[in-house]
Amino acid sequence: MVHAGLSDELHPTPPVPRVVGSLLHFTEIRSRFLPHPHDVIVCLPPEYELNSDRRYPVLYLHDGQNVFDDLAMSPFGVQWGIDTTARALMHAQVIEPMIIVAIGNAGRDRIDEYTPTRDNAHDAGGLADRYGQMLVYELKPWVDHNWRTRRGARDTGLAGSSLGGLLTLHLGLTHSAVFGKLGLLSPSVWWDDRWIVRQLVANNGLRPELKIWLDVGTGESRMLKGTRLLYRMLLRKGWQPGHDLLYMEADGALHDERAWGERSGLFLRFLFPATSTSIDAIAMSMSSGMS
Repeated sequence: MVHAGLSDELHPTPPVPRVVGSLLHFTEIRSRFLPHPHDVIVCLPPEYELNSDRRYPVLYLHDGQNVFDDLAMSPFGVQWGIDTTARALMHAQVIEPMIIVAIGNAGRDRIDEYTPTRDNAHDAGGLADRYGQMLVYELKPWVDHNWRTRRGARDTGLAGSSLGGLLTLHLGLTHSAVFGKLGLLSPSVWWDDRWIVRQLVANNGLRPELKIWLDVGTGESRMLKGTRLLYRMLLRKGWQPGHDLLYMEADGALHDERAWGERSGLFLRFLFPATSTSIDAIAMSMSSGMS
């Protein structure tokens, strides 16, 4: 039996964050499942300290170096700015107040941790299940213990871009009892000869209850064909557009942080809408084409 939470042996004293703007930045979070430590950044909703009785849904994000304005760590010089976007949408009561937890990638070992199989063409990959164990058995229990979270799958999201999108779908399929909302931004469907599509086809059991946002830019030549194939397969497996699946093709968008940041408000609105927000309103707000 796996003991839930961070290892006392690896963390003899509780991790202490550095406060950066609206964020809590924890460094050197170590895992029993992975060889490298990870940064973890927690973004609490603006009302968190004012409403001590309320519990909040949680969104977990991969590539945590690239997602927050208040902690500019991206090696590309551009962040998603999801903290700024989420605060504005919460203030406007368009999305639920929520906690966002970003996990920094492992640098050179990112490709191994974010992929479910070994791809011989790249001589890399295959640690996604161990990364998933870190999330499910260590990080999420730690977050649930330290902050007022709503812990069920319907209130727990997972999102990422590129290989992070591939990782998100794989962990959603293998841990659907933990993560019930998925944000797949420009997922790397091409990995290992489209292994993720074959995994979806091979899953002959009950379709997991997953609410899925899927998108891609039409300027992403490598990603576009595979993402369209994935969308068709999700439809074939029973996901319903406008209900538990929303697919978007962003006209001319490229494969970069700027493009994903521009779409972050849309996937937040679909996955974590305020009770008064309808799916039709979200679809109508999209300036880019739907497919």
